[in-house]
Amino acid sequence: MSAATGTVRGTGGIGPAGTMRASVLRGPGDVVVEERAVPQPGPGEVVVRVSSVGVCGSDTHYYDHGRIGRFVVESPLVLGHEAAGEVAALGPGVATLAVGQRVSVEPGVPDLTCPQCLAGRYNLCPDMRFFATPPIDGAFAEYVVVHAAFAHPVPETISDDAAALLEPLSVGIWACRRGRVGAGSRVLVTGAGPIGLVSVQAALAFGATEVVVSDVNPARLALAQDLGATEVVDARTARVADLPRPPQVLLECSGHPAATADAIRALDRAGRAVLVGMGGDELALPLSVVQERELEVTGTFRYAGTWPTAIALVAAGRIDLDRLVTGSYRLDQAEDALTAGRRDPRSVKVVVHPQT
Repeated sequence: MSAATGTVRGTGGIGPAGTMRASVLRGPGDVVVEERAVPQPGPGEVVVRVSSVGVCGSDTHYYDHGRIGRFVVESPLVLGHEAAGEVAALGPGVATLAVGQRVSVEPGVPDLTCPQCLAGRYNLCPDMRFFATPPIDGAFAEYVVVHAAFAHPVPETISDDAAALLEPLSVGIWACRRGRVGAGSRVLVTGAGPIGLVSVQAALAFGATEVVVSDVNPARLALAQDLGATEVVDARTARVADLPRPPQVLLECSGHPAATADAIRALDRAGRAVLVGMGGDELALPLSVVQERELEVTGTFRYAGTWPTAIALVAAGRIDLDRLVTGSYRLDQAEDALTAGRRDPRSVKVVVHPQT
């Protein structure tokens, strides 16, 4: 297959190093398309020809500010971590995948040897190498290299865009697991952005019978209903505290401090609050409510072992990820993709197609 001016070859690896296009963030508000060398796979790795990449809020934040917390863009960085494509080449020792196989990329590769990894919590690995988190390049490029174990085969029934969006779905699945959502659960989701909307679908797939969604965007609330939410609350005019039955689980996806505090106050006794959205660094917690109702409050960080579940739910038609896509862009339009949300309040999830 052609990679700009180079060639990616057959069954065992990459031939003479060619070049590819990559969209590169050079600083806040400064994105350009560059020619780079096609990456070469090491032992246990594969090269993926990227077909679709979702734009995440973290990508937009890096574009706007050049940093998120302690992660600072100090050198040119390729954004994008919600990726899918097909295997283009195999590194030495890879026998589980084949060239041409369609895969969804799990963008974080842990060291697999630290105490957190050995305990099954590889999302908490202190040496995690995560796409589009400085200094690790992401997937706004024609090709990427990933550990073979983190390139998950997907069936033909899952579109390229949906295969890429298995990454945000994994965030919702992990949040549901952390909140122990199960058969008959009453769930409140605050924030109807992409993560909130996949969390709605994940909660329903996990067996929740009541899923209430709160937001200030009428278009997103309407979409939440289309995706199965049993009730929506327009936070501009109503309060989650006035729900007829208090929720047992809160999936807080807005990152808004006031919304978070109000939602915690709405929880039933012995309820569970899962903090998913990233807002400020600190949150004023209604401590008396937490204590008197014996609430559990937990953070959530990425995911671990979620791709098989995500693939199965989408393939079975239990979750619709294509419904979230509101715009598609070429690689040379990555800057437009990163700023789509500020131009259109109806925008939910946009994708970049690096091969176009």
